[in-house]
Amino acid sequence: MRIAPVLLSLSLLLAFAAPGAEAATLSEVQSLLEARNPSALKAAEALTKATPKDAGAWIALTRARLQAGKAEAAIESGERATEAGPKNAQAFLWLGNAYGNRIGEVGMLSKMAMAPKLRDAFERAVALDPTLVDARNALVLFYLQAPSAIGGGIDKARAQAAAITKYDRAKGYLAQAQIAMHEKKFDQAIKAYESAAALKPGDDGLRLGLILLYQEQKRWADAYGAIRKWSTESPDAVKPKYQLGRMASLSGQYLQEGEAALRAYLKLPRAKEDPASQHAYYRLGLILAKAGRKDEARANLQAALKIDPKFKEAKAALAEL
Repeated sequence: MRIAPVLLSLSLLLAFAAPGAEAATLSEVQSLLEARNPSALKAAEALTKATPKDAGAWIALTRARLQAGKAEAAIESGERATEAGPKNAQAFLWLGNAYGNRIGEVGMLSKMAMAPKLRDAFERAVALDPTLVDARNALVLFYLQAPSAIGGGIDKARAQAAAITKYDRAKGYLAQAQIAMHEKKFDQAIKAYESAAALKPGDDGLRLGLILLYQEQKRWADAYGAIRKWSTESPDAVKPKYQLGRMASLSGQYLQEGEAALRAYLKLPRAKEDPASQHAYYRLGLILAKAGRKDEARANLQAALKIDPKFKEAKAALAEL
């Protein structure tokens, strides 16, 4: 019987509070990780102490440290995972993810030293498990961004994209879209993204990615059509509401609908990854400014700055009024 995440969290907290209590099991820690529960870090640390030779425990700790924003520590636990499981593809995948998170935090010389380790981790993961699409996706990005001196190259990226397609057609199309965007072939990128979305029409991540790509290329009618379709199929979804407002603020079109969408967005409960309220107020201020309603525009831009006084774009927009 699967324990609900809330009950599981409570049971773990009680366990940690009790002297001599047993550490959580790997499956319990994984449930906390999937729920992105902050107690996952403490649970994973306890698990590695209880089972120091278990690669799965070290993988869980690596994931928990990454969720907690501890990339440097995640490298250490990722290395322990690969030592405990030298043939465990997931261990190398998460070590690569740890390097990938850490590389954005260090200087150029450290980046150059770390990049081959990142590449080697993902390549080892793929060698151990050719079906591991997440590792192949990471390699696509690496090969596109890295100089040839440390193993980069667009032909290598294309080879990975072709391999991904064998295992997951939708993700293969997304890899092709990444390559096309790198080459600034945006029409090809959009076609690839559309193909991926057609294979998984209910995937919100694909819907959102395609809408953002339409907006980036100023294909407003296509963006509007995709947003309206999403809203019709999922009337309670908040993401398309924000995107309708964002598109209106950028394009100067659909101003009335964009305003209504953002006002609705501000009243609805949202997920952690959804744009924060200050961004909605900022977009609403831009829409109202474009509609000639300057006093209302100022009020909304000021509302954005009240939440985030350092919001540069809102400050600039307010100054222009």
